[in-house]
This record gives sequence, structure tokens and C-alpha cells, in this order.
Amino acid sequence: MQASILIVSKNRKAALEKTLSILEDLVDLTHQEVLVYLDGCTDESSFLKDIFDWVKWSGANKSIGASRARNILYKKAEGEILIGIDDDAHPVNKDFVVLSEQLFKELPKVGILAFQEIKGVFKTDEAVLNSSPEIVEDYFCREFIGCGFAIRKAVYEATNGFPNWIDIYGEESCLSIEVLAKGYDILYTTKIKVNHRVNREERIQKGRNYFRFGKQLKNTAFYYLVYYPNPLFKIAKLFWHNFKKYGCKNWSYFKAYIVALFKILFFLPQLMRYRNPIDKKSIKKSTELPLPKYY
Repeated sequence: MQASILIVSKNRKAALEKTLSILEDLVDLTHQEVLVYLDGCTDESSFLKDIFDWVKWSGANKSIGASRARNILYKKAEGEILIGIDDDAHPVNKDFVVLSEQLFKELPKVGILAFQEIKGVFKTDEAVLNSSPEIVEDYFCREFIGCGFAIRKAVYEATNGFPNWIDIYGEESCLSIEVLAKGYDILYTTKIKVNHRVNREERIQKGRNYFRFGKQLKNTAFYYLVYYPNPLFKIAKLFWHNFKKYGCKNWSYFKAYIVALFKILFFLPQLMRYRNPIDKKSIKKSTELPLPKYY
């Protein structure tokens, strides 16, 4: 199997339907496969199984979180290349699988390709391309964005995969540091573009920024506790910075801040089972590399 395209979805029936409709015209099922995990969906996402019977479906009745769902789903993949996209995103390049394969062949030390993410709702893919910068810039980076990336299956299997100790937000950083620690690189490439069909203003109005803030604060602390040899200073700095910048700004941020702190303390004994300190050289390499760009 050449490649597996993997999607985790939760209560986004319309977005998932559009993504699968686009993929149906792009994927060659003789050499590629599409796997979807429905993470405790309470809408009518399951009805899509009859419409897209060429998709390999799996899921759970109760939500387990995006990272845990990915951990389960990626074990089912048979492709030599694992391509992850969000349920509300799609590749703009029709030959995205071939391009991924070519880049991996040309660069044997690259373990992950971080696709260029272009956010926004556009009428056509041509409009997506017109909104992206004209300058083609590929460079090594520290991590990838989950809405569009490719990883060699052999590299993924050499790591612990997406972590079970994170629910959502931050799982990409965990997989990235493990890939870097194995001696592989992460390449940000504009040769493959993904349209992440999100309305930023609408998300902010719905309060998703508070939700994300709490999750990312907790999961960043988890990241330090699992991977850093001496994590306490980093965690103290993390909480002090976020208190000054967010926690003391309004009640919603403060509440999310306190909830994150208590969740860390509550889960700490279980988290220590997953502790896997990374060597300082790999951590230094990660912190010195730039982040992937998105537009």
C-alpha cells in the first residue's frame, strides 16, 4: 500500500462530508486508502458510512480525544506513508500523495513533511493558491501542524506514536520531539498545500480560545514532564508567563488557568508512567529550529 490518508472527526458531519467528497476524486484506491475515526460523534456523522463505503471506518461511542483516537487509528494504517489531515481540511494539490513520496525519496533523513496550511473559507482551490505567498520556501522545522502532514510509517512505528496522555492540542509536539530524537528531520514544505477551512472570527466569538488556552496550558506542562530531564523550571516559567499574559486578564482565562493546574496535579501519578526524557542535544535542536508557517 502506497499511502494511508487518516482523519479523526468529532461532530463535524458537513465538514467531513466535504473533505471525503474532495478526496474521492483524488485518491487511487488501488494504491491508497482512507481511514476515518469517529470520536464519540453525537451528530449524524455515522450516516456518512453508507455514502462513502470505500472509506475504512472505525470509532468509539464515547469521545476519547483526538490524540488517543489518532493513536488507535494510525495502528490500522497499511500505507508506507501516513498522511494526516483534519476533517475540515483538504489538500489543494491533486498529486499530494505522489509529491509526498517524491520528497521522502529525495530526502531519506526526513521523517515528517509539514504541509503548508492556508486557513480560511474560499470558493475555489484556485483562490486558496492565490492567497498563499508566491515565494517557495522549504526549511527544517521543529514540529508539524496536524491539519496536514505526512510521516513515514517506519518512522512513526519507531516512536510511541500520538500520546494517550493527551486528549487534544499538543500531540503534534510530542510526536515531533520523538522523531527528532530518533535522528530524523521535519521538513516544512510549500510544495504541498492544505486548505484548513476555518472561520477564525467565528471560533473566537464562540469562546474556543478559552477552551484551547486551558488545553494547551495543561498539555504543555505534560510535555515538559514527560520529555524534559529537569522539567520543573520550565513548568514554573510556563505558568507564570500564562498568568501574566492571560490568567489575570479576565475570569474565563483565570478559570481555565486554575482548572488546568488542578488537572495536572490530579493526573500527575498516572503521567509518570509515560515519562520518557529526551537527550538534551535533541531538545536543544528542537528549540533552535523554527516553527512551521501558516497563513
